Amino acid sequence: MFAKSLNNAAGQIGACLQQLMAPLGDLPVVQAMRYATSGGKRLRGFLVLETARLHGVDVARALYPAAAVEMLHAYSLVHDDLPCMDDDDLRRGQPTVHVKWDQATAVLAGDALQTLAFETLTRVETSNDPVVRLELVASLARASGAQGMVLGQALDIAAETAPEPLTLTEITHLQDGKTGALIRWSAEAGAVMARADVTPMRDYATALGLAFQIADDILDVEGDAAKAGKRLGKDADAGKATFVSLLGLDGAKERAAELVDQAQAALEPFGAKADTLRQAARFVIARDK
Repeated sequence: MFAKSLNNAAGQIGACLQQLMAPLGDLPVVQAMRYATSGGKRLRGFLVLETARLHGVDVARALYPAAAVEMLHAYSLVHDDLPCMDDDDLRRGQPTVHVKWDQATAVLAGDALQTLAFETLTRVETSNDPVVRLELVASLARASGAQGMVLGQALDIAAETAPEPLTLTEITHLQDGKTGALIRWSAEAGAVMARADVTPMRDYATALGLAFQIADDILDVEGDAAKAGKRLGKDADAGKATFVSLLGLDGAKERAAELVDQAQAALEPFGAKADTLRQAARFVIARDK
């Protein structure tokens, strides 16, 4: 059930992304934008669609914030892969954008994806209510900027040259921004669109986001690079603190499982209607890429 829902969501979001970028022409920067948003699990967009469904929001409207967060996420990956950041040459089994084109095109493609994401949230197709559209824009800005994803990335870069490895509390704070903030926004979007209480979705997504990152750290140690579509073991090679280095492999797996239980417990108010989101929580620690 979950795999089918995830694949269906990915297809719908892909079609929406094509529609949004169709008027942009075919310059190299636009080609790079399309390339950067192709493939991937589209888990964040799926969370938007599924939480919208849970709150009675029309999927035709929810597709726009789903596409927006996928563009925002893609921009972050394009920039993270640059030589001045994580310096990666492989993403989703394909050359990274700066390798396939060049660094300037990668920077501009990321910039354009970020701005198009916010433009998309302002469209009347997202919601007839301007207050809802404004809240989606403002909350995504907080989640992606210096209070969220960018903060997490800055802390991660600083950790590379810090005299001491990060503590468990520090790395949890770092990952809550770098990975967790966008996942949390995605899970809250449906409630925001329905003008409903976001607390259950926030609790669900906070646990889910941390479980997701711990699973990433586990994959970095024991994953298959061919399946992951990217280089593995970089954190260990760099001597960076991770959940695995701090908790041990078994301890990290136990902590991830505890977080999945917490995420599922947060969905109790929705009963069986939230079963697909429960399956999503299990998926994040069972995935192989």
